[in-house]
Amino acid sequence: MEELLLTLAKGLVEKPEDVTVTVDAPDENGVTYYHLHVAADDMGRVIGKQGRIAKAIRTIMRSAAIHSHEKISVEIDD
Repeated sequence: MEELLLTLAKGLVEKPEDVTVTVDAPDENGVTYYHLHVAADDMGRVIGKQGRIAKAIRTIMRSAAIHSHEKISVEIDD
């Protein structure tokens, strides 16, 4: 899952070397949080107009998580 998020984000940004992902342990509800970190200059590219790209990233990640029987949430941090 982490590799999928990295691949998606690196394809969108101008500075792919600054893209990192941190993963938190599952919480009491079994939800694993993925924190996407990008350069400040690339934040707009990852979020998109009205959050459309961010929503698409979250949708793709949730779809992949369903196949592996996981519950995830993607947070975009700067």
